[in-house]
Amino acid sequence: MGDDTTVHAANTARAYYNSADVDGFYSSVWGGEDIHTGIYEHPGEPVLRATQRTDAQVAARVADLLGPGRTVLDLGSGYGGAARHLARTYGCRVVALNISDVQNRRHRELNARHGLGTLIDVVAGSFHDIPAPDGRFDVVWTQEALVHSGDRAHMLAEAVRVLAPGGGLVLTDVMAADDTHQDALRPVCERLHVTDLATPGFVREQLTGLGLGQVHFDDLSENLLPHYTRLTEEVQRRGEELTGTVGEEYVERLRKNMPLWVHACENGLLSWGIFHARR
Repeated sequence: MGDDTTVHAANTARAYYNSADVDGFYSSVWGGEDIHTGIYEHPGEPVLRATQRTDAQVAARVADLLGPGRTVLDLGSGYGGAARHLARTYGCRVVALNISDVQNRRHRELNARHGLGTLIDVVAGSFHDIPAPDGRFDVVWTQEALVHSGDRAHMLAEAVRVLAPGGGLVLTDVMAADDTHQDALRPVCERLHVTDLATPGFVREQLTGLGLGQVHFDDLSENLLPHYTRLTEEVQRRGEELTGTVGEEYVERLRKNMPLWVHACENGLLSWGIFHARR
């Protein structure tokens, strides 16, 4: 991990997710289990229920590769909601690689509380330099982590490197629509401390170029508007309550930034869905 841009992005992501304000936001408004986009059955659905549905639908793309004796690598595992779903539902082992000490601590606590500590190994580290040999994992899984990479092509190459022959890769990420000019998203991206987003075209091109076959993108972008609308509503509704765990200045920044995401969704600037491919 010698590239300055990659190191800077990793340090920025670590500082972002270790922040007490950011941790308070994700643990309360986002539900404290998952930190990714939800799949909604109706607009008013709780964020946590929708994000858990995402876990189930992503897992369904590689269900034939899951089960006792199988091992999954979760890149950028956050609080571990997906890892717990995989371990509980399929009995597979999960190596959860994540850069935030704050999130890793909570992740381990939740695993122990649910009796899943023996199936999930939480590892502190960067997805740019995965501490595993080639072909180690049956499934490589990553949700809303690519956005924080300083070298997205290298991150995807690392993910494919550790994927076993016949293994499956699944990925979700909030992306710019292929025809969106990145400058239009800079104010939106400010909250995440990134300057741009990947696109579906970029991800497809990279995965195909890395030799993966059957590269599919299930476009579920229609979930972005209800997701960010729900988050915006929660921030507005629970402002005073949030101030108890999140600084006033950060709450005010959320009140200004979250509607920008809603506006971007309404204008078709963003894309989201499930990439799945086989090696």
